[in-house]
Amino acid sequence: MRLVERVKAILLTPQKEWPVIEAEWASTAGLYTGYIMPLAAIGPVAMLIGWSALGIGPLSFRVPIGTGLTVAIASYVGSLIGVFVLALVIDALAPTFGGTRSQIQALKLAAYASTAAWLAGIFLILPALSILAIVGVYSLYLLFLGLPVMMKSPAEKSLGYVVVTILVAIVIQIVIRAVVNQMTPWGRMGIVT
Repeated sequence: MRLVERVKAILLTPQKEWPVIEAEWASTAGLYTGYIMPLAAIGPVAMLIGWSALGIGPLSFRVPIGTGLTVAIASYVGSLIGVFVLALVIDALAPTFGGTRSQIQALKLAAYASTAAWLAGIFLILPALSILAIVGVYSLYLLFLGLPVMMKSPAEKSLGYVVVTILVAIVIQIVIRAVVNQMTPWGRMGIVT
């Protein structure tokens, strides 16, 4: 399925799309090059443009392009690593919650459930609108719908599986954010972005 059609389908009709995704053959390389890498780039590119061209804060402080590029690249690499680590955790947790282990199904779940969060990164282009990135929380709902389908967990154990997976995803994001913050001059001074 093409990128735009998949994005529309997973966002607008996720209950119909998860069984389609579950049945599709996929490879790690194919998922990364055809879906994860393009979508994960949205937020970092938008942030680079917003911070370096338009500025941040009430005084529109422009971040030097070198610093902005460093942060964007680190954020992008962090997203690529984060989705893979999340997939490993989803796969490892499957037996605990009565599910079936499958690394590729777990990666498909982590990737497609992240769609809303990656798309919400576009709001970083205008720092004043960055609060709207909260719409990325829809990814949690996508995870909730997709997890029992992709990992074959029984309905009565799926909620616990989703909650543990969300907590792990939050920890992964905190670690990635901390690493990225340490790559900026203000992050090293203890000012968190």
